[in-house]
Amino acid sequence: MYGTVVRTEQLTPHLVRVVLGGEGLDDFAEPTFADSYVNMFFLPPGAGYQPPFDTEAVRDLPRERRPYPRRISVRSWDPRRRELTVDIAVHGEVGYAGRWARHTAPGDRVQLRGPAGDFSPPPSAEAYLLVGDESALPAVAACLESVPAGRPALALVEVDGPDEELALDSPGDLRVVYVHRDGHPDPSRLLADALAAAPLPPGRLSAFVHGEAESIRAVRRHLLERALVDPALLSCSPYWRRGSTDEEWRSVKADWVRAMQADTP
Repeated sequence: MYGTVVRTEQLTPHLVRVVLGGEGLDDFAEPTFADSYVNMFFLPPGAGYQPPFDTEAVRDLPRERRPYPRRISVRSWDPRRRELTVDIAVHGEVGYAGRWARHTAPGDRVQLRGPAGDFSPPPSAEAYLLVGDESALPAVAACLESVPAGRPALALVEVDGPDEELALDSPGDLRVVYVHRDGHPDPSRLLADALAAAPLPPGRLSAFVHGEAESIRAVRRHLLERALVDPALLSCSPYWRRGSTDEEWRSVKADWVRAMQADTP
């Protein structure tokens, strides 16, 4: 399965929206989770082939010619137009996904698989907390749109500065707090410190905590050590780690997650 770029939009200095369409999405299924994602396959320079390609056959290629799969959050799916929208964090030429989003243009193709996911705001909760940085902002935005009408929701989002803030919407009673990392001596503490200072919405809390590894680890520890959320209502996922390349992070992520879970079971 593959998508053809229909249009792109620079949402903020470091967030690019890409809308995919075309006959390659004929078999794309309606996402069933608010945090749904697709695996997108980004080609290295000089790969020598283009989508669509046989994903099994390319496994036999030398590493430098094989595609790099990355999980990308589904921002939205339009079943009438059969268009898939993804928002991708871009930081110059760093990272295969961001580099592709920065340079892609209408008519380009990208191979993908999915959708998959595992979180939607549970209707059993009475209030909702969503925490993350710009890498998680598309998933946070999508989840906010699935909060039951009228229920309190707090979105706590870390970005570089004011020009990185996006307007967020929800049928719930939404409060949005942006925190800025620009110039902060310890960005890994920003979200946890902001959470400690923010009044939480009352009631049985559901928490969605995704983004940079050390930041979400600190937030998870704060929530669980203070029994602010039932572990069964906590979704916590590290997308990347400051100071590590994509491939370095992928090689240690499973062990790192186990260590995080051992912090505060």
